[in-house]
Amino acid sequence: MVLMYLTYFNIYFIDSIKAINRILIGGLTDSTSSPSHFIFFSVLLISIVFLLVMSQTRTLVKTRRLLREKEQALKFIEFQKVELELKDKNITDSLIYAQRIQEALLPSETYFRKHFADSFILFKPKDIVSGDFYWIGEKDEKVFVVAADCTGHGVPGALMSMIGLKIIEKTINEDNIEVPSGILAVMNKGLEKTFSREKNIGTIIRDGMDIGLCVIDRKRKKLEYAGAFLPLYLIRDGSLVEIMADKIIIGMNPEGLPYTDHELDLLDDDIFYIFSDGYVDQFGGTENKKFMYRRFRYLLMTIHNFPVNDQKAILEENIKTWMGINEQVDDMMVIGFRPLIAETK
Repeated sequence: MVLMYLTYFNIYFIDSIKAINRILIGGLTDSTSSPSHFIFFSVLLISIVFLLVMSQTRTLVKTRRLLREKEQALKFIEFQKVELELKDKNITDSLIYAQRIQEALLPSETYFRKHFADSFILFKPKDIVSGDFYWIGEKDEKVFVVAADCTGHGVPGALMSMIGLKIIEKTINEDNIEVPSGILAVMNKGLEKTFSREKNIGTIIRDGMDIGLCVIDRKRKKLEYAGAFLPLYLIRDGSLVEIMADKIIIGMNPEGLPYTDHELDLLDDDIFYIFSDGYVDQFGGTENKKFMYRRFRYLLMTIHNFPVNDQKAILEENIKTWMGINEQVDDMMVIGFRPLIAETK
């Protein structure tokens, strides 16, 4: 219809304009005027206006519909946001509660110092709960110190740490095994047994832990050590000695390869450090590289004569400065102790 109107418009446009001009100056009294032209042009204008109004109305309706859809989408997004925030809060609350449970199972620094007055524990989980854990116990006048780093961090690592703690306590206190390599062998079998049950057939669970285990006999002034990937550092007379660990992960040693025992004579000023790899693996510095063992050894050599509380504070501040804006990449644990200082000052 619009095309038809436009065609008529092209034919009669000039005459119609003339007719309207004549009407404006004197009406239709002039015999040369054409009423049909005027009527047609008026109808044409009204039709065009009507079509424009309809077009605008359709556009307005479409715009309103789009706005309603956007409003509904925004409301749905807001609902999802609130729902996700609630779920996140519930997960965080659960993790915080799990953290309390884990902390209750781990020895406090105060309890640790009942055995070694000159000692500190730097323990910094990455995700509230930790895959790193430590343990201290006494049996038959011997003190057992354990530090371990389980596969992963967060909830999976924390569950592994709970399993590890129970196996250690049972092995030492119930099975009466006191030789470090023997304890690690039992732990290896225990973890393999835990993850090879029938319900796990068809799945491959490659979970294990790195561990360092010291047995201190104060009467004999002896320290025995066995480790799986976690070395032990001794600083004596201004020199650092590394007692090497075996490169055999606990829980991933199906052949039952033996772990190595190391025995040391203790001197009064000896200080030992046992740690997970989280500290040395942290990225930072001007080139955003790992901290690495070389820097860690130098730092320990620099601070080992300081009071233990100062050592802990320096280690914590140092890694914080090193990290800068980087996020923590793994659980961190560093334990320092002087074995022959037993009584709290």
